[in-house]
Amino acid sequence: MPVSPPPALELSLDLLRCPTCRTGHLHPARGALRCPVGHAFDIARHGYAGLLTGSRATSGDDAAMVQARDRFLSTGAYAPLREAVGRLAAGTVSAKATVVDVGCGTGYYLAGVLDQLPGARGLGLDTSVRALRSAARAHHRAAAVAWDVFRPFPLADGLADVVLDVFAPRNPAEFHRVLRPTGRLIVVRPTGRHLAELRERLPAMVTVDPAKEQRLHRALDPFFEAAVTEEVEYPAALTGLGAVDLVAMTPSARHVKRADLADDGFLPDQVTVSVLATAYRPRWPRAGARSC
Repeated sequence: MPVSPPPALELSLDLLRCPTCRTGHLHPARGALRCPVGHAFDIARHGYAGLLTGSRATSGDDAAMVQARDRFLSTGAYAPLREAVGRLAAGTVSAKATVVDVGCGTGYYLAGVLDQLPGARGLGLDTSVRALRSAARAHHRAAAVAWDVFRPFPLADGLADVVLDVFAPRNPAEFHRVLRPTGRLIVVRPTGRHLAELRERLPAMVTVDPAKEQRLHRALDPFFEAAVTEEVEYPAALTGLGAVDLVAMTPSARHVKRADLADDGFLPDQVTVSVLATAYRPRWPRAGARSC
């Protein structure tokens, strides 16, 4: 039975472009999104649009990771971080903004931003269909689309007021292309102290590269300049299940032994949440770009 676009997806159709021919606007027709040339893309019954073409990326979160993330985030342990992201977004744009969350996961941070921008609309991009099922219902003004961060985005030029990149891969050139000249890119990444107590107990967890900040600066500098950085650091209490879910919702789950996660007494009952959240303004014209 054909699936009609949910209201949030209808609200964001003007942002979308056909990923096959790159120019055509997408419109709903016969249970799919179609461009004027005739390329068609399914609308899943869970509410997200499947625009990803060709071979699918394999790095998307699986069902177990998404379930763990939903459970952990529902405890409120990352609520101060979500509030900080919302403050950065709300402090730079009008309430009627367009917010694009790249690598949106379950839509937790996008929903937090939309809560602080009453007239805004949101669009989340992710490769994980399991995560997109949650993202499509995370907020009544948030739409969700299946897409690979490393490919050119199926989005129009210069229509986004905010691009979010929270614990996600980055595509600086595409971030710059889709942002308005007055827009902001918000990047959230962990410091070396993030989840230190867990990493002490579980050495197999993925560590934070000490050169991460330098690499981030080199990647973004041709396209963006930092406007403001907020350091968010606080202790978060964990239950036994919360600690397990915190590990299981990240790529570290693939490296940690199940036996270690099953031992409640081995895991800490408190961790340090420590991240940097930076709002960047686009360089315009882009550094190194040719002028006519």
